[in-house]
Amino acid sequence: MACEWHSAPLGELISYIGKGVAPKYINDGPDATMVLGQKCVRNQALQYEQARFHNSAEKAVNPDKEVRKGDILVNATGVGSAGRVAQVMADPSRQCITDGHVITLRAKDINPFYLGYFVKSKQNTIELMAEGSTGQTEMNRQRLQNEIIVTFPESKDLQKRIAEYGLAIDKKIAVNNQLNDYLEQCLLARYDHLFRGAGTYNGTISDIGDVVGGATPSKKRPEYYCHEGIGWITPKDLSNTTNKFVAHGADDITRVGFDSCSIKKLPAGTVLFSSRAPIGYIAIASDEVTTNQGFKSIVPHKEIGTAFVYCFLVRNKDRIADAGSGTTFPEVSGKTMAGIELTLPNINLCAKFEEWASPLLEEQRHLEDENRQLEDLRDTLLPKLMSGEIDVSKVDLTQLTNNHLADY
Repeated sequence: MACEWHSAPLGELISYIGKGVAPKYINDGPDATMVLGQKCVRNQALQYEQARFHNSAEKAVNPDKEVRKGDILVNATGVGSAGRVAQVMADPSRQCITDGHVITLRAKDINPFYLGYFVKSKQNTIELMAEGSTGQTEMNRQRLQNEIIVTFPESKDLQKRIAEYGLAIDKKIAVNNQLNDYLEQCLLARYDHLFRGAGTYNGTISDIGDVVGGATPSKKRPEYYCHEGIGWITPKDLSNTTNKFVAHGADDITRVGFDSCSIKKLPAGTVLFSSRAPIGYIAIASDEVTTNQGFKSIVPHKEIGTAFVYCFLVRNKDRIADAGSGTTFPEVSGKTMAGIELTLPNINLCAKFEEWASPLLEEQRHLEDENRQLEDLRDTLLPKLMSGEIDVSKVDLTQLTNNHLADY
């Protein structure tokens, strides 16, 4: 017999809803409790590396406020932040809470991961529930509970099976990210071995590449902002992603028309460096791109190559940031960027490094592209499964494997 489907307001399917605490921040230590804030809820996943720490000896933690496996976290405040959703997929490795800018939802009478994927599928709708003036937006918890209508199968087994499809895709994405982290460590370790600490400064960034600032197309020319042409990158684009490569298949990047004579087109292989607060986001153009004025990008000299320039910027981004000027909006000028000192690399060694590094960079780009496709698959498939439009028994994800590094 076919399974019955039901619908209910989100508020009827949760046992707890509440904001976190006002932390007493300290450095990590014996009395420190991990605190997840808005920066930790990004791209529908939790970034624990962005967490801060609360002094639990000075201010005790209510057990209800402790983050648990299955909890759904929703950012509660801030333009561009309120409404972002993530879920706690495993028990935290230590005592963990949220701050007062994050709402916790705890499921009842429904598979928590089914509910988590359903809520994440409604993130665009939830973001519109933030109310208030610019800079003071606040998530309306009553609307969140009443207006998000959850559809779900009566069978708990079917709920679990549907959630497992999302978990399978997310696990594959996580494995790809682990592989990418490993490749990044290999790349930087090789760079350190060959180039770091060798000799004294005898050159500048202008000796390894051309420093190119970004620009802003005229708002009087709407054709500059169109859905054709090349990628238009801003620091915000990089702050909202963990991807290292931009422009290649990035449908979420604004496109700028080719007819914009004031826009400086940067070739594939250009290394982008955000030079205006926040300073230090780094990416590699995998296709022709343009940027706004928040970047000082480096087009590597042919004999130097992308790999050396990228690694140099990663290892020296704090030093470059310290060279910026300004208080409200610190910025590294083009002249300052071009004059950053370095030890000029041996050209032959650079060529060998580029030859060795190119397959690693290509593999990282491939893994990022695959993750975008997996995210699209997840975000398209799950809503159809959770509405009953697609029969869960008709979907097979057993082909999700990791063979990318078999030749390394």
